[in-house]
Amino acid sequence: MDPRPIGLFDSGFGGLSVLRQIHTMLPQENVVFFADQAHVPYGNRTLLKVRELALEITRYLLESDAKMIVVACNTASAAALHHLRRVYSEIPFVGMEPAVKPAARISQSRIVGVLATSATFQGELFASVVERFASDVTVLQQTLPGLVERIEAGDLDGIATNRILKNAVEPLLAEGIDTLVLACTHYPFIIPVLEKIVGPGVKVIDPSPAIARQTKRILDEHDLNVPPNQKGRVTYVSSADSHRLREMGVNLIGLDGEEQSANWYGKTLK
Repeated sequence: MDPRPIGLFDSGFGGLSVLRQIHTMLPQENVVFFADQAHVPYGNRTLLKVRELALEITRYLLESDAKMIVVACNTASAAALHHLRRVYSEIPFVGMEPAVKPAARISQSRIVGVLATSATFQGELFASVVERFASDVTVLQQTLPGLVERIEAGDLDGIATNRILKNAVEPLLAEGIDTLVLACTHYPFIIPVLEKIVGPGVKVIDPSPAIARQTKRILDEHDLNVPPNQKGRVTYVSSADSHRLREMGVNLIGLDGEEQSANWYGKTLK
């Protein structure tokens, strides 16, 4: 038994979509969820800057006694996951990998769309996934400028959010996609709106359940589990507004927890 928490981080609320799946599968586990809302969104930052942020957040979570780290952010995974594993080689990590493999497997039209930030598309991880699993599939990339900000503001189905989604998705539909990969942890919260736009002929893939399954496998493999008869606690940590983060945790995923603040002092979290 290892009661230490799982450390999980994202640039903002998006990681709640991963937290929801992990808590559903592993309700006995304690989780510290860090949202770097002082720097959200990560998608328009350089990969080097995102790597710097991810390194410091990881240090902070490990000093908070995290037993493993879940990088619940596609941009941070693309920018920093390999580097984090080298720096903290003794710590198990789980990162976000665009769900191109299952999309390629189920696509009938052999045309797959991927929604992500520009930084995710620029990272080596995305290119590697496409090369390994989608060599026989046309993979269309699309960014959604402004969408993360709308979700952070709590606008999940408003006019502005709908406009961003339609502008991004309609060109993909015109190209004949039948599968759409969500490669940003914020995006699962707008799946109901997205499904109305794409219609029943397009399968929307949320990678969060797969991340929860991988988290469980890692815990089992390293004997880091908490027995299933325990009740896990969630701690919401924000670099900007921990009270609002906790409110969003309650409103978006129905999961309450403790609040904790952390502040950036230059490049250091305290």
